[in-house]
Amino acid sequence: MSNWLKIRGTLKGWTKLWCVLKPGVLLIYKTPKVDHWVGTILLNACKLIERPSKKDGFCFKLYHPMDKSIWAMKGPKGENVGSITQPLPSNYLIFRAASESDGRCWMDALEIALSCSSLYKLTAKAGRDGDLSCSSESSHILHLLQGAALSEHELFQLNESMLESNHMETDGYSDKSEKEAHEESDNGTNENGGRLTEESDMDQSDDLSPSLQATAYVEQSLEEMGEAGGASQVETVSEENKGLIWTLLKQLRPGMDLSKVVLPTFILEPRSFLDKLSDYYYHADFLSQAVLEDNPYFRMKQVLRWYLSGFYKKPKGLKKPYNPILGETFRCCWLHPQTDSCTFYIAEQVSHHPPISAFYVCNRKDGFCIHGSILAKSKFYGNSLSAILDGRARLVFLARDEEYIITMPYAHCKGILYGTMSLELGGKITIDCEKTKYVAELEFKLKPFLGSSTSVNQISGKIRVGEDVLATVDGHWDGEVFLHEKKTGHQEVLWNPSPEVRKQRLKRQVVQVNQQGQFESERLWSHVTSAIVGREQERATQEKFVLEEAQRKEARERGDRPWIPLLFTLDPASNEWRYKHADPRPWDPDSSLAQFEKDGVIQTQEHRPRHHNGLSYSQSWAAQHQVQGKHRKSSSQPSSCSQNTESSSSTPEPTHESSDNEGFIAQCARCNKEIKDIAEMEASIASIKKTQQDIQRNLCALSQQVMRRRAVEEGVSLSSRHWLLLCILLLFQLLLNYTYT
Repeated sequence: MSNWLKIRGTLKGWTKLWCVLKPGVLLIYKTPKVDHWVGTILLNACKLIERPSKKDGFCFKLYHPMDKSIWAMKGPKGENVGSITQPLPSNYLIFRAASESDGRCWMDALEIALSCSSLYKLTAKAGRDGDLSCSSESSHILHLLQGAALSEHELFQLNESMLESNHMETDGYSDKSEKEAHEESDNGTNENGGRLTEESDMDQSDDLSPSLQATAYVEQSLEEMGEAGGASQVETVSEENKGLIWTLLKQLRPGMDLSKVVLPTFILEPRSFLDKLSDYYYHADFLSQAVLEDNPYFRMKQVLRWYLSGFYKKPKGLKKPYNPILGETFRCCWLHPQTDSCTFYIAEQVSHHPPISAFYVCNRKDGFCIHGSILAKSKFYGNSLSAILDGRARLVFLARDEEYIITMPYAHCKGILYGTMSLELGGKITIDCEKTKYVAELEFKLKPFLGSSTSVNQISGKIRVGEDVLATVDGHWDGEVFLHEKKTGHQEVLWNPSPEVRKQRLKRQVVQVNQQGQFESERLWSHVTSAIVGREQERATQEKFVLEEAQRKEARERGDRPWIPLLFTLDPASNEWRYKHADPRPWDPDSSLAQFEKDGVIQTQEHRPRHHNGLSYSQSWAAQHQVQGKHRKSSSQPSSCSQNTESSSSTPEPTHESSDNEGFIAQCARCNKEIKDIAEMEASIASIKKTQQDIQRNLCALSQQVMRRRAVEEGVSLSSRHWLLLCILLLFQLLLNYTYT
């Protein structure tokens, strides 16, 4: 079987490709002439499910149940490199047929191909079929089925090589119709507008309603990251800039707050503080793993590992991010390939005096969210200054109703007047879970006066429950951190940002500048950033002054009216900033489709309720097949049969085309068995309900009898008490009469 199918691997859109189905394999080409091979899927490693869709067409998904690769090493003719047009995942692929009838025909054919893969290997090996044994293509398919699947690393290299070679040029097309077909394919590649949201078992691009289209995200291209150790935290100031520093220092006094001081642009890191706060989520997959841990101690270890992963990404030299403008916002997200989910980050500058930044992080599918606010303070001490981050974050595991309260260290800069200017982290922080009573404590140590290079960026700490210390922690916050178990004496590397770990970190997705609002960080500071990157300090200072002056003008025009943030609100009870659109419900896979973000609002697309018109599952299933029998004469296999496909299942029974009734009766044996099982389950449930009703009636009757008997016994006991009391009174009266007479 062969036809055009739209294929989606990533969430950036669909690509129209020519698919050829053969026993055991699904071959994908760019054209019907099969000159440009894209890739080969090994069906003996796949399972097949239907994917409901609200758009025109019919969707289904091929995937590996163990999240392994489904791709073959070579093509059907022994090709080594395919014409892959976009990076494809290794463990699944989603297809869309033009109509429901076409899609169900494809699913029926894939059912047969899945069932015949092992038979094909035996037949080809024995050489019983002349066409199979003689055909070079069939022999290559046999080798593919017997060989190993393509690894994720090899698939990544293949994608990279094909993206570089750019086989999508139209010069190689032999005729006009072929070229037009591929122009249509290219146009369909991004038909969803490049939207990048969280994946799930449902087709999000289909199920998101037009009024709730998600924000278009793209992968961040460039990042600046300093090396480990104190060498990257030292700044050598030029003579020109030293004069600027002296001019600035003349305005300062020891103990003075620097939040209102205009800093020179040469010490600025070219990004906003709201952007910098997102550095903690490049390894948010650690939190996804922590949610799954049943032991609270292991959950705390994983949370601590995630917390340490947010510090190694530091700029080169002594740099400070921009002070956010009031009302400035920033948003980004990270895709989780392992869990098919997405972590969204939203931040807003909610106050300018004092400067407060509020943020919200959410991944409902993986079961965690984080909210908090940071009040940035700066203190000048003469030869040094400290940037204090006053505030805390609350990490919540939704399904466990567990909250971790987290604090932050401060940044200390020394060597301003004399010595070498350097930046370090200092202070004590805690990660406290009130529900489990587990606490992690860390101390960020400043370099001592006579310390060596190894004493830079040191940390130490412990994990305890109550007053019982379970483990101690020591190392360097930008390097290796070791954990020592107290009871067992076991030592392990809790965290190490090695080159391999850095490569495995999640890729951050950002909004394109031309799609951002006027007050989003990257667009707001774009002129300042371009000047700093181009080392044009005068222009950077001028552009920064324009923003600051516009902020002052807005404050004068606003007067005494309070500023109302766009995405956050102040909770008067706790005096903490809360995200207005937070959804604390645990993820329900039966009702939740996907989580997405639009204009700073993180939302969840829910399943629409499906009505069965009062019929049972078996009745509605049978009714559905009676209707489908009129449209599908080639096969009457139900969609749910495809959803439960196994690679080693037997082939479906042959169908007849004599009439609609015969098409409905000739279902596969497995479908008939499932209908019978459902009917038996319904009968059992009805019997259980009847038994429960009988038991309930008997219990009510027994309780009434007990109540009546108890009332009778109480009445008898009361009358006997009265007789006894009467006798006592009579005896007392007789005694009085005898005494006085």
